[in-house]
Amino acid sequence: MSRPPITVLLGGPSAEHDVSIVSGTAIAEALAAAGCTVEQVLIDLDGGWWQLPADHRRSDREPAAYDDPPSLGATGPVSAAAALDRLGAASPRPVVFIALHGPFGEDGTVQAMLEGAGLAYTGSGVTASALGMDKAIFKRLVRGIGLPVADWREVRRARWREDPDGVLREIRAFADGTGDGRLIVKPSGLGSSVGMTLVHGPDEIGAALDEAFRYDSVALVEAYLAGARDLEVSIIGNDHARLEQYGPGEIVAGHEFYDFASKYTPGLSETSTRAEVSPMMKASILKIARDAYRAIGAEGFARVDFLVRGDDVFLSEINTIPGFTPISLFPTMPAEAGLSFADVCLRVVDLAIERHAGRVAAGLATTDLPR
Repeated sequence: MSRPPITVLLGGPSAEHDVSIVSGTAIAEALAAAGCTVEQVLIDLDGGWWQLPADHRRSDREPAAYDDPPSLGATGPVSAAAALDRLGAASPRPVVFIALHGPFGEDGTVQAMLEGAGLAYTGSGVTASALGMDKAIFKRLVRGIGLPVADWREVRRARWREDPDGVLREIRAFADGTGDGRLIVKPSGLGSSVGMTLVHGPDEIGAALDEAFRYDSVALVEAYLAGARDLEVSIIGNDHARLEQYGPGEIVAGHEFYDFASKYTPGLSETSTRAEVSPMMKASILKIARDAYRAIGAEGFARVDFLVRGDDVFLSEINTIPGFTPISLFPTMPAEAGLSFADVCLRVVDLAIERHAGRVAAGLATTDLPR
């Protein structure tokens, strides 16, 4: 199949910047090795867009090396508007592979910018991206259609500042009612376990909320499910009637919970692309994952995460731009169907082309207006 050039966006102005660099450079290298014409665009923490050299490879560079784009031979920075104008003026126009994680890249913001520029891009559209990124809204939505989620409370930064004693009373009462007392506190609109804390007792709640509010204005306080297994499902597809599902895979965290270090320190956690679960539980997990994907209107691809304790399955979250790092399960679980890392990347690109081609033309004439 002849494909247009591909522009991979990586970095971004979020706390998941470094993870995105690992994902984006791995995607770019795989696509280039598969014969695609690929360019990499680095978005710095200030929102500047840098074009990396055509032959750029990360090799053994640490993500911190990308803090100084000129040292990598990058040109820029230019504004997002100027960068999108360049991409829009290219002939042929590229497909944009969004390898950005967290706010701006995963929450519908850059998707809206690419929509406005008329560019094909990978993954979900604006609405699904926003719903998937906001954990509080997502949990409300899926609970509303009957999917199982762990109990939670939401705290807004403004209320925490105005009435900390009242917030603490409510959260302590919630913790007492869980039967365990431990809680997970995290930002509502962030991933990679950044800003996430396992609270062991009442005295730790305040510090955990402060940590979450470093990254978002809404914090999620969830009941801790002691002994729960971390399972994940990969979903690929645009047509909700014909979705490809892989997994569930399993993660055994190297720390007390699956924190940032456990996720991204090689060798600290163990992963398996095939979790040992009964056929009935597997079928249930795949159905819940499919229902969640459809509920937000996801397209292209996503990873759906679960917590499983005994026979109880809890939907945790959906990631509309999951990691493509060397230890990420999303691109490796499809190996059960014979798909390599590069095959998954190519499949995501092809789905972006398919979705873009199927869109209704945006242009209107005066005769189309309801006058």
